[in-house]
Amino acid sequence: MYMKIFIFFISIFFFFALSHSLPLSTTSRWIVDAPSGHRVKLMCVNWPGHLHAMVAEGLHKKPLKHIAAFVASNGFNCVRLTWATYMFTRDNYTNITVSESLDSWGLKEAMAGMAENNPELLKMRLNEAQRAVVDELGKHEIMVVLDNHVSLPKWCCDENDGNGFFGDEYFDPSEWSQGLSMVAKEYKGIPTVVAMSMRNELRGPRQNEDDWYKYIEMGAEAIHKENPDVLVIISGLSFDTNLSFLKQKPLGLNLGSKLVYEAHWYSFGDPLEKWMHQTNQYCANVTQWFIDKSGFLVTGPNPVPLFLSEFGFDERGANERDNRYFNCLLGLLAERDLDWALWTLQGSYMLREGQVGMEEVYGVLDANWDQLRDSKIQEKLGLIQQIAQDPSSNNNPTNYVMYHPQSGQCAQVGKDDIYTSDCRNPSQWSHDGDGSPIKLKGTSWCLTISGNGLPVILSNDCSSHRSIWELVSSSKLHVGAKDEQGTYLCLEWSRSSNSSAILTKKCLCLDDNVKDVPSCDDDPQIQWFKLIPTNKN
Repeated sequence: MYMKIFIFFISIFFFFALSHSLPLSTTSRWIVDAPSGHRVKLMCVNWPGHLHAMVAEGLHKKPLKHIAAFVASNGFNCVRLTWATYMFTRDNYTNITVSESLDSWGLKEAMAGMAENNPELLKMRLNEAQRAVVDELGKHEIMVVLDNHVSLPKWCCDENDGNGFFGDEYFDPSEWSQGLSMVAKEYKGIPTVVAMSMRNELRGPRQNEDDWYKYIEMGAEAIHKENPDVLVIISGLSFDTNLSFLKQKPLGLNLGSKLVYEAHWYSFGDPLEKWMHQTNQYCANVTQWFIDKSGFLVTGPNPVPLFLSEFGFDERGANERDNRYFNCLLGLLAERDLDWALWTLQGSYMLREGQVGMEEVYGVLDANWDQLRDSKIQEKLGLIQQIAQDPSSNNNPTNYVMYHPQSGQCAQVGKDDIYTSDCRNPSQWSHDGDGSPIKLKGTSWCLTISGNGLPVILSNDCSSHRSIWELVSSSKLHVGAKDEQGTYLCLEWSRSSNSSAILTKKCLCLDDNVKDVPSCDDDPQIQWFKLIPTNKN
């Protein structure tokens, strides 16, 4: 007995010793560890628990500790865990067990799977099962953002599902605020829960700015009153794609450095032909759209943190629209070093939109929750799973990492060549903008063109036009310079089986003046490189 008690307290000690020094706070556009001021970057994966059964997906497929370990081992330090208001505010939901919830929906297979993988959860009430998920994530040093996704438990989202905006059929503002208060109180003093997201994807015909200001302030104050330690994350309008109205009227809240905004960005509705034949221009267009609608919040005289709380793509790999969108997004996400949450962890659902066992092709895991759906996803996320900019390192000079979004790799200087490799320890460069050389950090060596189709090299002739670089194309994702004949060549990733060299070749989908051509059948992503600012050594 005494030994068990001793082991319990030792486990608690090591958990807190190894965790971030929580709670979190904000300074300017950054989320930081409140005691030290060092940046803490949210690098999350979404894990839904808001659907009909109100149980985190996948617990019928794998043991909870297995799923938590998988999240941690794949570079995520955070889970955006979704929940439904009614689970806390209505007795017919709050008083039932996991077993009763599964049984009420006829989910016999899920019940059997839960009995095999997580039998201890079946007799728990729904909120107790949620707490068990949070506690297990905490044991693996994973932070949790609790996201109020819906009121009535169901799939989200469409314009007229009754869950979209204040006053909709299932979305009573007073009950919503009550639910936020209850959850904030429930997790007060639980350091694993670092933030609460107030509502997912406000939308629908009733949405309007006046009610947004009124009820967002009410909900934020309800959370902060009950639990002043957690960050309060605020979403905008139009499926969480629009916060532009804040330019005219900032939100009048004082939460003591706890305010964070969130945004979503998907390729839904993007015309395939634009992505296929005007890739550079369309990437530039949607990037500017995101900046205009939400991304502006991290710049200007009064920047605030922005959490890209949903983005994702079809991880089977065959959706070319999604592939190009995702690489375009990665360029901005890395450049701005935003906090983020990928949609999504689950490879399948217990029940979604009337279908038992529906597969989630955006899921990191496959349908059986056995392995990665996309074997290259870890490499794709490698750079954004690092901190590039830290306000506590502002005395350090800003250098650049040369990032290739399509491969997820970064430029590295080897003994005899320049090649791409994983982004764990990339070479750093200095660059003073268009019309200047790109110098290897700490040296007098510059990136230099050696010829069309040849590897880019380092030379000490930094004044030659072969060493003077510009970010060309409307996407600013091509890095180009002129050869001996005055023709622009662009950096290009070599995809050969035995080489990852960086070459220079004729710029794809650009004319002789490096302007976008009206239509192009080539795929320019092989030439997309982004200079990512960093003040980390």
